[in-house]
Amino acid sequence: MTSPREIKAPEDFGPNVWLVDQMFRRYLEAPDSVSESWQEFFEDYEPQSTVSRSTSVEAPPVTPSPNGPQPSETSRETSTPSSQADDDAPPGAEAPKAAQKAAVVPHNATQLKGITATIARRMDESLSVPTATSVRTVPSKLLEVNRLIINNQLRRLNGGKISFTHLIGWAIVRALKEMPSMRVSYVEIDDKPYIVEHDHVNLGLAIDLPRPDGTRVLVVPNIKAADAMDFRSFWMAYENLVLKTRNNKLTPDDYAGTTVSLTNPGTIGTVQSVPRLMTEQGLIVGVRAITFPPEYQAADPDYLARQGIGRVIALTSTYDHRVIQGAASGEMLQRIHGYLLGEDGFYDEIFRSLAVPYTPARWAVDDNPPLGSPDWSEKQANVFRLVNAYRVRGHLIADLDPLRQQPPEMYPELDPLYYGLTIWDLEREFATGGVRGQKIMKLGQILSVLRDAYCRSTGIEFMHIQETEQKKWLQQQLENPPPALEQADRVRILRKLNQAEAFEKFLHTKYTGHKRFGLEGAESLIPLLDAVLSAATADGMDEAVIGMAHRGRLNVLANVIGKRFDRIFREFEGDLDPQLAGGSGDVKYHLGAHGTYETDDGDIAVEVVANPSHLEAVDPVLAGVVRAKQEQRGSTGHHQVLPITIHGDAAFAGQGVVVETFNLSQLRGYRIGGTVHVVVNNQVGFTTSTRDARSSFYATDVAKTVQAPIIHVNGDDPEAVVRAAQIAFAFRQEFQKDVVIDMICYRRRGHNEGDEPSYTQPVMYRLIDEHRSVRKLYLERLVNTQALSMDEGEQLLSEFRSLMEEAFHEREGSTGVAPDVPDPEVRTPETRVDRPTLEQVMSFLTGLPEGFTPHPKLERLVKDRARALESGSIDWGAAEALAFGSLAVQGVPIRLAGEDSRRGTFSHRHAELTDYRTGEPWVPL
Repeated sequence: MTSPREIKAPEDFGPNVWLVDQMFRRYLEAPDSVSESWQEFFEDYEPQSTVSRSTSVEAPPVTPSPNGPQPSETSRETSTPSSQADDDAPPGAEAPKAAQKAAVVPHNATQLKGITATIARRMDESLSVPTATSVRTVPSKLLEVNRLIINNQLRRLNGGKISFTHLIGWAIVRALKEMPSMRVSYVEIDDKPYIVEHDHVNLGLAIDLPRPDGTRVLVVPNIKAADAMDFRSFWMAYENLVLKTRNNKLTPDDYAGTTVSLTNPGTIGTVQSVPRLMTEQGLIVGVRAITFPPEYQAADPDYLARQGIGRVIALTSTYDHRVIQGAASGEMLQRIHGYLLGEDGFYDEIFRSLAVPYTPARWAVDDNPPLGSPDWSEKQANVFRLVNAYRVRGHLIADLDPLRQQPPEMYPELDPLYYGLTIWDLEREFATGGVRGQKIMKLGQILSVLRDAYCRSTGIEFMHIQETEQKKWLQQQLENPPPALEQADRVRILRKLNQAEAFEKFLHTKYTGHKRFGLEGAESLIPLLDAVLSAATADGMDEAVIGMAHRGRLNVLANVIGKRFDRIFREFEGDLDPQLAGGSGDVKYHLGAHGTYETDDGDIAVEVVANPSHLEAVDPVLAGVVRAKQEQRGSTGHHQVLPITIHGDAAFAGQGVVVETFNLSQLRGYRIGGTVHVVVNNQVGFTTSTRDARSSFYATDVAKTVQAPIIHVNGDDPEAVVRAAQIAFAFRQEFQKDVVIDMICYRRRGHNEGDEPSYTQPVMYRLIDEHRSVRKLYLERLVNTQALSMDEGEQLLSEFRSLMEEAFHEREGSTGVAPDVPDPEVRTPETRVDRPTLEQVMSFLTGLPEGFTPHPKLERLVKDRARALESGSIDWGAAEALAFGSLAVQGVPIRLAGEDSRRGTFSHRHAELTDYRTGEPWVPL
């Protein structure tokens, strides 16, 4: 449920015209009429609005009377603006000259010609149809709420809009599909009456058109075989017909064969009218204005909300009484009424067809106890419970899976009906408990804030955190609307996606079958890293260190570290540089590299550390490298060096080293100011599905051991991915704690490019094969929402092609021969230390500070160690301490972490002593 406050008035209805579909129409008619960039874009395009690749199912033509006018001819005549029907006297015997006296035309009379004359004649003909009209008033509350939910989703994705007439028209089609007795018309053949039963519903749309001279004309084209469509196809056909009408592109075929018409005078506020029925059809349905009953139209809105008084809509069924009876007409309106109240899964079907990843609002009878009564207090308490439920479990209904493998479900604790809250409560005010910092809000507004914060393409788990300050900080970040992205930000995101996809496409084209563990399906990782590095640079950090396994490593090396394409190409051909980090012979997706990353706020040094072994083995290595870099910078090191770890979902849940590294992350000896963890969650581990890979609900549940917030985000929404990256970095900086981004995506090519993933995941990979890349989806979204113009889209598509061509040119310019690099010089270090240095170090090891009381058993050990150099009896612990001390004297920092490095298991190592009385530690070195 969502507040209907945002619902627009009927006069705001309009055609949903999107530029991408106009370009796509040109592409279908003549592919060469659009540029090569757009041709590549449209290869796997599926229209979202007004154009369909498939041909509509044509209804069989009405059987006409051989003596009467052909329905198609009548329609053709109606559709021809230059028609002169009835302009002249009908042909016949010549009248007597006395009768041919010209009629006197008043000076203020204008002869009707063309289409207006045709309409006048058709109105005269309609008088011969014996009609009757049924009227039914339907509450529109549920219609309004579900339309708002749909349009909020469409606005976020492609800029489309569903009108009330779309939904009501679909309810009419559904009802007629189930009622053959209403799909009929009357004809006379050889002066004998016949009833024609139509196989399909050809729904005529009454469209009012303004003319250049200020007059208006009504045209009624129809949607062919509307009953054979799903709602999305119906919506697209509807909008296509409106678009053709506005652009004066209708053809005679668009008018032919109408079986039922829909007229909507309610768009101009009409609450009752009786339409005229044409001779070729048996039914016309009228939709009146959506309004409050007259006695409430001047009432206070708050009073209406308290009383549960909603708007209503009157529907009329005007029918040919020769072939349709009043009972059938009333039953049809009753079915439409039921559909608009959600019966028979009416809204569920629409939500599925439009890929709205939520369950629709449900009809319910209002229950509004008196203000201040115990029942009202319980309802207020239930609002608090609902708010908490969304903060705790809102992620369970978020739109997280790009493949949408499971239908949306409403988790019971997130359904307002679970708490006795209905659509009638949406306009009522309740205490919020602190939502968006406000004390009182309408329930619809509360739900809107909570769903935007926790249930869109981002869902976050954070209520397991014990620290109240951290939870409040996250609530403020999530429940307040984020700053709007600037045009430059969107273009930057699209450019990063261009770079990521172009790189993968080139490698797939040139090195087919080579293992590369590509990023295809997870390209949003590149704008994610861009957002983190940009935020780090803006915050004054000077270095970021990345640890990652195989998936996407080459893409990161190329597009984040800046490793040259030609160098990567050589490595595919076995030319490995022995001086590269990682060592000679290491596979290309284990190699490390250094580089500099450019952001809008300056440059930042970046490094990908070599992965020494398998998958998550790099996690503690990264932590050690970062800790060393931070310590070299002193007390502010954790504000200067940022650790980023990139994981796979199966390894994150399955390898114990992950939990071990988390477990050490907050300890004094190991902490590095918090790591930004990114899980590239492609929902499969090698060949294992998520249901067989782990017992936990999410792969990231292990991160709860350190109370890290976990941000789940749909990898097909790059703007949400960037927002998640910004929040994650800000949390790390604010609290110096680990934070996890679970980027849920997919893996287009299988575990490695030599693997056939459909062997074990056939259903998933059928979905993947039909799924467009995140780059194409994002470009379409930007153009549809007019965030980019067509010219800007063309420029960025051309940029994508240029990246591919640049990669090819670099490859062609590469010799494929390893450069002449001399073998690295192997030097044996000098490890001897002179005796004065050892004596100096020993004096520190054995010189107990004043007031320090050693353990009685250790007091003798310290004295024996002081004589060790003289006696020559140096034990292992003393030798190790002397070695560490000699390094410290040379200025080499030494860090000892963990219990066994401070006091040895068998009491031979005592790098740290503990005061026997106070328990205070003393580190001699």
